Amino acid sequence: MADLPEGLIEVLRSSLVLGKLDEEVLLDLAQELEVKSVHGGEQLLREGDVADSMLIVVSGRLRVSRRDTDGSVRLYNEISPGETTGEASMILRQALFADVTALRDSCVALLTYRSFDSLLQRHPVALNRVFVNAVYRQLRHVDRLQEAHRAYTFVVVPLRDRRLSAEIASGLADALRPHGRTALLRHEELDAAHFDALESRFDYLVFETDDTPSARTLRAFRQSDQLVFAASADEPVGLAPIEAALAREAGFVMKRKHLALMHRAEAERPADLPLWQGTHEVERVYPLRAGRGQDYARLARFLTSRAVGVVLGGGGARGFSHLGVLRALEELSIPVDLVGGNSMGALIGAQYACGVPLDEILERTLRFTRGGERPTLPLISLLSGRRLERDLRRMFGDLDIEQLWCPFFASACNLSAACTTVQDSGPLWRAVLASNSPAGLLPPVLHHGDLLVDGAILDNVPVAAMRTRLGTPHERRRGNGTIIAVDVDVCERMSVDPQLKHLSVLNTLKGHLTRKPGFRPSIFSILYRAGHVGSISMRGRTMAGADFCMLPPVSGYPLTAYGRATEIADIGYRHALEEIPRWKKT
Repeated sequence: MADLPEGLIEVLRSSLVLGKLDEEVLLDLAQELEVKSVHGGEQLLREGDVADSMLIVVSGRLRVSRRDTDGSVRLYNEISPGETTGEASMILRQALFADVTALRDSCVALLTYRSFDSLLQRHPVALNRVFVNAVYRQLRHVDRLQEAHRAYTFVVVPLRDRRLSAEIASGLADALRPHGRTALLRHEELDAAHFDALESRFDYLVFETDDTPSARTLRAFRQSDQLVFAASADEPVGLAPIEAALAREAGFVMKRKHLALMHRAEAERPADLPLWQGTHEVERVYPLRAGRGQDYARLARFLTSRAVGVVLGGGGARGFSHLGVLRALEELSIPVDLVGGNSMGALIGAQYACGVPLDEILERTLRFTRGGERPTLPLISLLSGRRLERDLRRMFGDLDIEQLWCPFFASACNLSAACTTVQDSGPLWRAVLASNSPAGLLPPVLHHGDLLVDGAILDNVPVAAMRTRLGTPHERRRGNGTIIAVDVDVCERMSVDPQLKHLSVLNTLKGHLTRKPGFRPSIFSILYRAGHVGSISMRGRTMAGADFCMLPPVSGYPLTAYGRATEIADIGYRHALEEIPRWKKT
């Protein structure tokens, strides 16, 4: 028997697909494999080709991707040691559905179709059982469980100030340690053997590099899973030479890339994040403040897909229960990395994203609800909406959504395009106003010529917006981890006495005056239900998109029970304290 490469048998035994083979068959398979080393960025399989071999990753990592018609690249799953790719195309003689590229310097084992056919003749039952199941799982897009240990590598690359690399790499390493064994690598010169040893000992590796394409920087780049560019908010926004140098390296487009933007500790607002986002080829720009551990913790959660997004639904005064839920999350040390909402959820969520304490949010929101609104000539709406706009302008000033340390969005129904519009840029007051403008009651908010109203017509709890893949060439999602949805709307049946033949002003007025039992709809209850029909009908699908859902028991409170805000908030708090421990058990 020929000598086998070190570690190959162990990788095959740990494979979800091949590990089911008997030892005799496994050793015979190993003899048929051709083992080769590949450089990071080297393309191994090409979309549209019919593969004449399948690949088994021995070490390193591969990336699956597809190129759109406009030339942009969509990044999909990664293939880790012990995992396979190309078997369906090889066996079925079908075209590959995607490209496969070495994400970092890797070692792969090739099983050619000829060798597979030879093995099949010697071990027909065992090979058929294993490979038929593998092809079935691949064609059905069944997730592959990753049994082998895999360390994740982050490389911090300063754009202009190399001192930032040390600062941000250290802060990121500290933030990653609660999630797993983490090593900070400053000046080590790593060969392949040393790197493999570190991968087996740690969960996360953080490399500190410099702002030049030195041999060490390029070596770290090739071994990276994600690049974190580091910049100061005070430096020029334009592209740096190191970016251009790395962009010429094979595999650059396969790397997930981010920008950590350092601010002074006392900074009140982030720099122009959209300008930085538009100038640099990165998924997201993360504003950091010097010495703020919570900012690094948020960065680490985003990079490891652990970010927590909270979606707050509309529901009038019942929305005060959102404050109780947020209070419970804080007490249980569950972070909130993104906030989205509709209607009252948008009003409360926007203040929370601004960093306003929960008690102050309650007081400010109560003052806002006491302002009232004037009727107007009912050509566009029943109410004028001027007071709401004035008070929201006072509440949020000239603050834009992009100037928040915590990402935020408000949803609205776009009457012009008949869809939900997600407002994650522009004046904060305008986004909250649009989300709090029920059609018919308040005038639509104008935005680029479109008419925006309360989003409850289509989606009162905008979970889908938190999940959405954003329309950028860098393939990023608004949310990146766990989504918690809070629905405070009430979906009880809206009906009247079956003996009632028609509704009229007179019998409705008599019913209210005599206090006879039975529901008698008012124009406001009719408009409210009409504005929620779409989201009510889609409620099950909407909530299924969240990882965890909370439905605080507030159905007994009228929409206008603002005087009972503290009581409603306490119900949300107690409900969350009961629900969250159940999540942790699952």
